[in-house]
Amino acid sequence: MASAYSVSGFLRASRRLVGRGAFSAFFVVSAFALPGNAAETIVTKAPMAFLYEPGSGTILFAKEPDQPFAPGALAKVMTAATVFKAVKEGDLSLDQTCKVSEHAWRTGGAPSGRGATMFAAIKSDISVEDLLKGLLVHNGNDSAIVLAECIDGSEEAFAVRMNEFAQSIGMKNSRFGNPTGYPEVPSQTTVRDQARLAEYILESHADLYPMFAIPEFTWNKIFQRNKNPLLGEIRNLDGLGGGNDAESGYSGLGSVDRNGRRVIAAVAGLSSDKHRLQTLKEVIEGAWEYFSVQTLFSAGDVVADGRVFGGVTSSVPLVSEKSVDVLLPRGGTLDYRIRVIYNGPLPAPVNAGEQVGEIRVIGKDGIVYRSPLVTGGAVAEGTMIGRALDGLQELLFGWIG
Repeated sequence: MASAYSVSGFLRASRRLVGRGAFSAFFVVSAFALPGNAAETIVTKAPMAFLYEPGSGTILFAKEPDQPFAPGALAKVMTAATVFKAVKEGDLSLDQTCKVSEHAWRTGGAPSGRGATMFAAIKSDISVEDLLKGLLVHNGNDSAIVLAECIDGSEEAFAVRMNEFAQSIGMKNSRFGNPTGYPEVPSQTTVRDQARLAEYILESHADLYPMFAIPEFTWNKIFQRNKNPLLGEIRNLDGLGGGNDAESGYSGLGSVDRNGRRVIAAVAGLSSDKHRLQTLKEVIEGAWEYFSVQTLFSAGDVVADGRVFGGVTSSVPLVSEKSVDVLLPRGGTLDYRIRVIYNGPLPAPVNAGEQVGEIRVIGKDGIVYRSPLVTGGAVAEGTMIGRALDGLQELLFGWIG
């Protein structure tokens, strides 16, 4: 028998205010539960795995998410994102041409004998758009180097740009040595950081993201199909890429959109291409097999009362700015915490609709969801005596809920 409590009702029943300027509630998600049963969840042999639902910002699964690994050719996804950003900011344009240097030709082209290439001819001029196709369809090492040199003059300077950019979007544990992923200059990343990179591309470069799924591309009279080993193997997967390293093994990053719900998955540390595909598929399928959408708060729901300093009233309702829809496990009984953080006490006057904090859903792997928290009403400034009494209370006792 399913629980008689709705998730939102359970939350309202368990709210309590704690600490200075912080609200925290603790609840058990049991909307589909048989009492006492443990929820089924994703099981994978991948040493590192991460599953993320960007629409709600929910972490669905994490296994060693911050363990570093060498990405190999997966670094080219970061190269593509760096170029996308440069195009968007006007540092170069898609129709701008770049010259193929001897270094790019010998290091990443046909003479290199080092894997994938778009077969760019030495000293030829190629548009940025075609180089991106060579990078994302052919997985071309020459494409990556030509783009790097075109933007910053050298691979080394471009790597600096990559790393500054990675840090700016929250890839805290990533460092890239070059645009190809060649091991001579080591690179490292994590499955969490790779998921963040995919989210960035989907959010900021939706117009260029479809390039990851172009089925084939002909350059220099040489026809090549898309070399992404994941495309066509996982239903509805439309990006991003894979890599391998002699020590770190095989890694993969993919995104799937089914019926308007998109997930991002990353795996690493696998022993073969076959195992990479198998584990990425089972992690992605787990999003639909083991999780369902639960509404924790509807837009405008009062989540807590925020303390007000120097106002005509001593509190103001804090409401959810938008519907808090989170993918939560089907069945079983799992512990989650809802924590509401705001900068309080709020000084009067307080305007309605002012963002003052956030709602956090916290699971065993840390924060799985964040959503803005706004004031649900206005509070005018109080009298001088009232403000003096509030000041005295804070001086003597501090603000406690």
